[in-house]
Amino acid sequence: TSAGVLADTAKNTIVLEFNDKEAVRSVLNAQHKQIAAIILEPVCGNMGVVLPNDDFLVFLRKITEKHNILLIFDEVITGFRFFFFFAQKLFKVRPDITCLGKIIGGGLPIGAYGGNSSIMEQVSPLGKMYQAGTLSGNPVAVTAGIETLRILKNADYKKLNSLCDHLCKEISAISKDICVNHIGPMFTIFFTKHCVNDYKQAMTADIKRYAGFFHALLNQGVYFAPSQFEANFVSFAHTKKDIEYTLRVIRKVLKRI
Repeated sequence: TSAGVLADTAKNTIVLEFNDKEAVRSVLNAQHKQIAAIILEPVCGNMGVVLPNDDFLVFLRKITEKHNILLIFDEVITGFRFFFFFAQKLFKVRPDITCLGKIIGGGLPIGAYGGNSSIMEQVSPLGKMYQAGTLSGNPVAVTAGIETLRILKNADYKKLNSLCDHLCKEISAISKDICVNHIGPMFTIFFTKHCVNDYKQAMTADIKRYAGFFHALLNQGVYFAPSQFEANFVSFAHTKKDIEYTLRVIRKVLKRI
């Protein structure tokens, strides 16, 4: 397909809305014998930042265990984002398989997955599932990743999260016409008055207004995600001075638009 997804893969994939327990329950009750796994981001970053409802991930863990289905967390974005581990620790839900990438390569191309021994032993040479790739175990990417994780192990995540908390709290206070979803150093601004907790709500946010907001910020030297369907990140490189400058620009821009 034009998106690079094989037609057969798309045909055999059921897409459900995040945080919709009833939809998951309905599909699994009817088709659980044909379903191998549920895969999702524990915190959505690819439709804007959308947090799981209080018991959504716990619900997924219980229902997948009930039907003997794998639970897979895509932690490419959330891995080592909030602290020196994965989001699954924050929500106290352990998936069967965890997928990682990006940060574990220090910015170089890399991907990894892991699970318990009963699952990993299915992979060749111990098992029947053959997996290989041109860059598998690439020494440059692995070296960069090890060094990155070494640095992160001693990083001040508390300060990082505090900077983002301050930024998002102040943005929320500026206007009642926006919703700021955030967790740790991840955040998204939606131009909607209501808290966004699913895809439908994200889609109803004012896209054109966000576009104007983005370009106005960019003209003042502040680079946000160009779409409200993407996440923004406060990083260890940002300082309190950077955050205060960003807030001054946002106040000025929001008053104007």
